[in-house]
Amino acid sequence: MRLSWQKKATRGFFLRAKDFFGFTKRLARERAELLIEMREVSSQYRAQDRSKYAEGLAQGPLASSLAATERRYGVDLDANSHGQSFLKLFQSRFVPGGLYLLDEPEAPLSPHSQLALLAMIGDMVSQDAQFIIATHSPMLLAFPDAQIYSFDKTPLQAVAYEELDHVRLTRDFLNAPERYLKQILKRSPGPE
Repeated sequence: MRLSWQKKATRGFFLRAKDFFGFTKRLARERAELLIEMREVSSQYRAQDRSKYAEGLAQGPLASSLAATERRYGVDLDANSHGQSFLKLFQSRFVPGGLYLLDEPEAPLSPHSQLALLAMIGDMVSQDAQFIIATHSPMLLAFPDAQIYSFDKTPLQAVAYEELDHVRLTRDFLNAPERYLKQILKRSPGPE
């Protein structure tokens, strides 16, 4: 497989679900550092008996950085549920014309949140953004006019939504969960 595109994307990002925790920790650390620096500036200016105006000017760049971060990601991205935090991240990072490489973005998302993600993706696609998504989610795979490729066989090939194993399995399970559960529970050892 060879990827190519003519349009130059100026914005975008790559996300793997497992990288998210590090990202939220980094945001929290950066926010805490900005708050500490602002307190230090305040202490210095008060110790030097400088005016509130001078103190405000000195804190301006720090306060601006803090406000921009909070506007983009909220005060504490970790304060939300894992899935809600992911959705907030997507909302803050998706921009028209961007290129997005997402590796299993459905991992932390409930079905409702997957639908919200689909709505965001649809909104961005209508504004000339592009998405390349590795997913097992039948919900995300159902995106209208998506080009679906299977990496299960060589050579790589386009696959119809209805032919996907994940779609068939999910549909079959939802239509008759008792059939699957009976087989699974029959095989697993009972409580000891």
